Amino acid sequence: MNYSITIDKFEGPLDLLLHLIKQNDIDIFDINIAEITEQYLDYIKAMTELNLDISSEYLVMAADLTLIKSRELLPNEEEEEENLKEELIDRLVEYQKYKEVSETFKDLEIMRSKSFSKNPSLIEEFRSEDIQISDDITLEDLLKALEKFNEKKALEKPLNTVVTRKEYSVYERGVEIINTLKIKKKVKFEDLFEVYNRDYIVVTFLSILDLAKKGNLLIKQDHNLDTIMLMAKGVES
Repeated sequence: MNYSITIDKFEGPLDLLLHLIKQNDIDIFDINIAEITEQYLDYIKAMTELNLDISSEYLVMAADLTLIKSRELLPNEEEEEENLKEELIDRLVEYQKYKEVSETFKDLEIMRSKSFSKNPSLIEEFRSEDIQISDDITLEDLLKALEKFNEKKALEKPLNTVVTRKEYSVYERGVEIINTLKIKKKVKFEDLFEVYNRDYIVVTFLSILDLAKKGNLLIKQDHNLDTIMLMAKGVES
């Protein structure tokens, strides 16, 4: 029988055997040892003729296949030949499982390479001496107030909602807050979060910090755990 030999890069003799099995559309549990051995040796011969380095494990497998093939021809060695063949099939099945899993991990690696992550930021990075907040209130207090607000709104959230996308900017939301303060002079921190969705809450919170940093509003809390109030610049309680 004539074979067209193409030298590929294999990860070992089991990888080469699986390639031959797949190439010939053979059931891994119904291997024709004589045929597979002949094709395997043709690969080894082709690699030798191309002066390619042949790992010793390839030669060991060639010897094992030749042994199993020879035992098939000896009637008194049938039981031992079956044991050797079953052992080879078990090794192939186990290797095939690892190969399939490795392909899955490779796909996951490719997918992950298309994602970019940001390292966690410390809250201290966002501290600024320019933000006008009374001495008895900290940025942590604001974050806790925002957390409580989110918990409260989560309980009020209806079972069926229709979500629509709307883009918000810190500047535009800041203008809205300033206009509100011009009319009301003072508002509760949580009252500025009229819309309950992530984008609106984040932009509103950043707008409050930005306005405080620029000195356009004051953030005040009379006592610990009291309501946090936002006031227009120049308004004192």
